[in-house]
Amino acid sequence: MAMNNFDQQSHALRINRRTFLGSASLGLGAAALAGLWQDAALSAAAKRGDARSAYSNGVVNPLHYEPKAKRVIFLCMAGGPSQFETFDEKPQLAAMHGLPMPESYTAGQPIAQLQGAELRCLKPMVRFARHGKSGQAISELLPHMASIADDICIVRSMQTEQINHDPAQTFLNAGTSISGRPSMGAWITYGLGSESSELPGFIVMRSIADSRPPQPISSRQWHSGFLPSRFQGAPMYSQGDPVHFVSNPPGVDRRRQQDVVETIVGLNRLRDAEERNPEIAARIAQYELAFRMQASVPDLVDISDEPGHVLEMYGVEGPDGSYGYNCLLARRLAERGVRFIQLYHRGWDHHNSINKYVRESCASSDQASAALITDLKQRGLLDDTLVIWGGEFGRTPMAQGDVNDESVGRDHHIRGFSMWLAGGGVKPGITYGATDELGYFAVENKVHIHDLHATMLRLLGIDHQRLTYRYQGRDFRLTDVAGRIVDDILS
Repeated sequence: MAMNNFDQQSHALRINRRTFLGSASLGLGAAALAGLWQDAALSAAAKRGDARSAYSNGVVNPLHYEPKAKRVIFLCMAGGPSQFETFDEKPQLAAMHGLPMPESYTAGQPIAQLQGAELRCLKPMVRFARHGKSGQAISELLPHMASIADDICIVRSMQTEQINHDPAQTFLNAGTSISGRPSMGAWITYGLGSESSELPGFIVMRSIADSRPPQPISSRQWHSGFLPSRFQGAPMYSQGDPVHFVSNPPGVDRRRQQDVVETIVGLNRLRDAEERNPEIAARIAQYELAFRMQASVPDLVDISDEPGHVLEMYGVEGPDGSYGYNCLLARRLAERGVRFIQLYHRGWDHHNSINKYVRESCASSDQASAALITDLKQRGLLDDTLVIWGGEFGRTPMAQGDVNDESVGRDHHIRGFSMWLAGGGVKPGITYGATDELGYFAVENKVHIHDLHATMLRLLGIDHQRLTYRYQGRDFRLTDVAGRIVDDILS
């Protein structure tokens, strides 16, 4: 009896294998044809403005809301920019320069490196002025961003929960300080898919400000966590191959590489027929995407077709790996349908010599950040592209070091800091929220990182409470069990 059962199972397995092998040759061609059809359908839908059709390759289908944005460009100023030298003018802090910081502010509050130190107020190191018709207060260190004051929404009441860099970066990216959870870019591509068949839906680029040594950025900040691996971010590099292992090795042409890819994909499909493992399907998709990227990436990074005035606007002369170059690539990626583009600009961790280093960090990022907004606007892309500028936290109003010494700096601060948003359904030319007179606590219209995530998803047409993934017996989401939509900044 046992033998009969075994024979029946073997027979069924052979039938399944014969069926699979018999249709495999047609299957690869059908898959390619289906991919071309979907690309054409998505392109046509985008031209028609049919948002729901254009977003049809994500799990959120139909969308929960009418979307205002199709994509996100997150300009991450890694290290924690000081709000007091950028977007949060504090006359009272200047008046109290050198005086003891009132204990009523600091008692029981988390501090990174100032534990047990004498806490004294440190004035803003720069002048502020009002800019644009909106009259937004912006630091003298950011003249180019000042020129787009009427296009951005400055949020001065940001709050987060982690006081040190790595967990704070993890919290900014994943909505939790627990390593191994999906990043926001992975969540978004999982929910919406990508409009590009030739590039990943989530791309990451990094640059360094010419200032103090930068904090390292772990690759888990753009990982897919427990989501399928195809949703993780793909790093692009400024030296060598823009994407590792995409170029063909010496002696291998495109036709031969296609033969290799098709063979590997065929073997993976055979194994997938037996195991039904979603990671095998992800691997197949990644091989096919990598092959298409071999043709698309060189064209993407070749900026020789950009007019001279555009290069001048970004402050770049060629593919130098600078923040300006990455901002230009971000616009080119947006044009090509990439869903989530994240730029890390490192070097904002100014524990010492802040008056020197913050000027260098601002100088290396100001022009290109403004150029990106202007360029997107001129091309009609800003309306459906959400751009976010900011770091994992801000800096303290207290001095780190001697307030009268040039080496003075600021420590990490999580209770009130600044970011700005533009495009993609955000009200332009407004300042939202406020900190107290010394800039310690957010006191008006507080915006938590969970709220930022919820609002970002809302602009993309997603209800943050409904974008979930079941893992280890629990439904997880980017905003965990929190998050509110900041309706006041939505247009």
